[in-house]
Amino acid sequence: MKSPPPGTAERIARMTMASIYPMLLAKVEKKGRTREELNEVIEWLTGYDEKKLQSLIKSEATYETFFDQCTLNPNCELITGVICGYRVEEIEDPLIRNARYLDKLVDELAKGKKMETILRSEL
Repeated sequence: MKSPPPGTAERIARMTMASIYPMLLAKVEKKGRTREELNEVIEWLTGYDEKKLQSLIKSEATYETFFDQCTLNPNCELITGVICGYRVEEIEDPLIRNARYLDKLVDELAKGKKMETILRSEL
């Protein structure tokens, strides 16, 4: 298993949801998916409803804070596969793994997968 480059966790920790969310939204909308679907995926993973998510974006919460304060879905361990050249299930650093979980779900949404599959309800 290859490890992310040194400093990756620190760089991810400092990113803000205010900077990341618009990129996630643009990615899914470009593929014909909606803000509501993106928010549903984020809520499934983190437990954050629309109001809490917007509050975190508005307060410019870092990714570290975003993931530290959430309650990860117990089924998040069912998220497997390669994202950014790394197997999600093999990433040891919790922050990087959680960020890649979100990346993987957004990727699946953008690729047109059914919500039931993305939210691991058919597994």
